[in-house]
Amino acid sequence: MKKLIALLLVAMMVFGMVACGNNADDGESLKVGFIFLHDEQSTYDKNFIDAAVEACKNMNVTMVQKTQIPESKACYDAAVELIEVEGCNIIFADSFGHESFLMEAAAKYPNVQFCHATGTQAHTATDLKNFHNAFASIYQGRYAAGVVAGLKLNEMIDAGKITSEQAKMGYVGAFTFAEVMSGYTSFYLGAKSVCPSVTMDVKFTGSWYDETKEKQAAQALIDGGCVLISQHADSMGAPTACENAGVPNVSYNGSTAAACPETFLISSRINWVPYFEYMITQVKEGKEIDVDWTGTLETGSVVLTDMGKNVAEGTKEKLDEVVKGLKDGTINVFDTANFTVDGETLTSYMADVDFDAEYTKDTEVIANGIFQESKFRSGPYFDIEIDGITLLDRNYG
Repeated sequence: MKKLIALLLVAMMVFGMVACGNNADDGESLKVGFIFLHDEQSTYDKNFIDAAVEACKNMNVTMVQKTQIPESKACYDAAVELIEVEGCNIIFADSFGHESFLMEAAAKYPNVQFCHATGTQAHTATDLKNFHNAFASIYQGRYAAGVVAGLKLNEMIDAGKITSEQAKMGYVGAFTFAEVMSGYTSFYLGAKSVCPSVTMDVKFTGSWYDETKEKQAAQALIDGGCVLISQHADSMGAPTACENAGVPNVSYNGSTAAACPETFLISSRINWVPYFEYMITQVKEGKEIDVDWTGTLETGSVVLTDMGKNVAEGTKEKLDEVVKGLKDGTINVFDTANFTVDGETLTSYMADVDFDAEYTKDTEVIANGIFQESKFRSGPYFDIEIDGITLLDRNYG
């Protein structure tokens, strides 16, 4: 009997050690699988990859990544492989079109946590308790970057290089999605806050990453009279076109100062480290992950790079003032007093917040004179075409 009890105790100890070793709460055994649309050649994906490496190192967990995963069933297959082959406890995907495939995997693996950037469906997918969306108020960063652009335009006007009527910016966008529209509108409003005569033309490429198309779009904007260019597309195409033409550029997702030293002004980006560390901590501690998480300037999730050498004099001081105002709420990016639509100030707007196949406008989003971006879900829903911005083409994904 004593031998039997001893054997049972040994078995229980062994089982306990094995169970502990496979517990997601054990940092060393926890694995996080990342699905990236492209690789480090894409500024968008590189920003995620760098953050994932940093966060997993800080949290002492294993990172497994899959790159070049298109917005197709390949995303579902990648998630399955990360779980069944690699043993991942958390799956994260970084592109808008990954969402439906990630949700399919979440339904199959209810004990794995699935997190998705830029998505729109988690807050209404109440049957998927293990599926979560995350984004950040990057419109704040783009607005601040727009202020830097507007000050540069003022410098060019004061120097006699352009007239106030020639203060036209260009913007290279991927698709006519709310995420892109929210971004280029906030950039424009930031510039307009310091350069009232500014206008902006926008061209779309129909791709998140196509260096040739992005360079061609930027060149077309320059040829059309745009004297400063920004972008929501993921390659070096637009910054390179600007450097070749000597046109000031505001890049996205990282500094291009090394490659474009004469034209780079500033860049804004989402810092994903705070979110990655948050989601890992929640899983380690057995706590729920927010269904819809939104990072801000204050959480360190929206950041601006160092400025280029050719920004206008006094830019740093003004930028510090603007960032402070964005943080304390004295500056609201989408204050309806600062823009019009067909000459009129908006007092009401129904936005498509809750996902459905018909893209139904379902939620009133203007309150107290402010368009409430990122309040009702983390993914942007500002899709208004305001005065002062001209879309030269359209490309819906």
